[in-house]
Amino acid sequence: MSRQSFTVFVFLAAAAIGATEPKSVTFSKDVLPILQNRCQQCHRPGEAAPMSFLTYKETRPWAKAIKNALLRKTMPPWFADPNHGSFANDRRLSQSEIDTLVAWADSNAREGNPKDAPAPVTYSDGWTIGKPDVIFEMRDEYKIPASGAIDYAYIVIPTNFTEDKWAERIEVRPGNRGVLHHILVQSRAPGVPFMTEAKPGVPFSPTPAKIANGDDTGRGFFFRLGGGVEMVSSYHPGGDASDMRPGQARLIKAGSDLILQMHYTANGKETTDRSRIGIVFARKPPKERVVNTFIGNMMLRIPPNDPNAEVVARLPIYEDVKLQSMSPHMHVRGKAMEVRVTYPDGRKETLLNVPKYDFNWQLTYRLRDPKVLPKGTQFEIVAHYDNSANNRHNPDPSKEVRWGPQTWEEMLAAWIDFAIPAGMDPGLVAHSKKVEATPEP
Repeated sequence: MSRQSFTVFVFLAAAAIGATEPKSVTFSKDVLPILQNRCQQCHRPGEAAPMSFLTYKETRPWAKAIKNALLRKTMPPWFADPNHGSFANDRRLSQSEIDTLVAWADSNAREGNPKDAPAPVTYSDGWTIGKPDVIFEMRDEYKIPASGAIDYAYIVIPTNFTEDKWAERIEVRPGNRGVLHHILVQSRAPGVPFMTEAKPGVPFSPTPAKIANGDDTGRGFFFRLGGGVEMVSSYHPGGDASDMRPGQARLIKAGSDLILQMHYTANGKETTDRSRIGIVFARKPPKERVVNTFIGNMMLRIPPNDPNAEVVARLPIYEDVKLQSMSPHMHVRGKAMEVRVTYPDGRKETLLNVPKYDFNWQLTYRLRDPKVLPKGTQFEIVAHYDNSANNRHNPDPSKEVRWGPQTWEEMLAAWIDFAIPAGMDPGLVAHSKKVEATPEP
């Protein structure tokens, strides 16, 4: 081999070796920017995640766990099929971001030069919506036992509003995340016969019979558009605050009450909770009103030992609306859910597909661009359930499962946010009829 050929060989060999070395990344320069943009919203003190990723010292022990979660696609939590819909709150990391975090874990998770780090992100103390104009709090601490089933508790909080209020941002701050599965915040207009047995500040649990029969004093699930009861915000692990687009707000009428639906789960020790709701009002009247309803099927019957039971719910709409967001909800047998529409011309479209539903993450999927749905459009919610022994979360595959509030019972519910003209009666969207699903024959 000539001297020149040998030199070329050495150069190419060195280049090949260098190409196979792990990507050189450090926490300060490469990892921290990703954490700030993608993870710290939950991974910081006081938020949903159990560990903080604000600093190198806090993050370093979790390097391998971060890698494994990314490769298994369990973090960040996001379950929408990318083939259907484009979402403003899409939490998926890019492949480049994933590669960077994996390479950092594989190269001894080095800190690097702290001078390379971006400035820390400043987070508001407690409220992510900024300083609320008004804060409502549970009157008393709610006592949660160490074990056993806990009935849903409904807590009425009078707003004492003397005039109609337009809420631009609403946030629910749980007092004790360790025992809260969810909080739903409903507004009840004056004179509406809903939860009339509940006294302000006193936890109230309607009987199962009242929930099943759907009577006005105990019904806690169906909300007809324009019926005077509307969900205006919620808390779920991994969720975010209720946030409208510019020129939009939710209406809370003068004299309304807020009703908190509290779903607690025992965690092995006695504890308490006292949660709060913060509201930021619109500075000027909005052009559009955001309203919420849910499409469900309370007549569901899931056979025993069925690994793929299908249940369907439908809802026609009778006025033009803008679809803002969708939130699938099932319990531990929930397997998958699709939100479909059939347009007046017969065209069909899947708006959201969640092929691997996870009960531990109750996510809202907010459309990047609101979708105009013309009157005459029909929603179809198709849900699948695994009531077999193969479902490790299944408490008893030998029993038929019906609708109920507890996790060992089931639900089919798709929470939907519509935007309509600010002065429009939302009841017109459903012809002022009760929003109920048509059971499958």
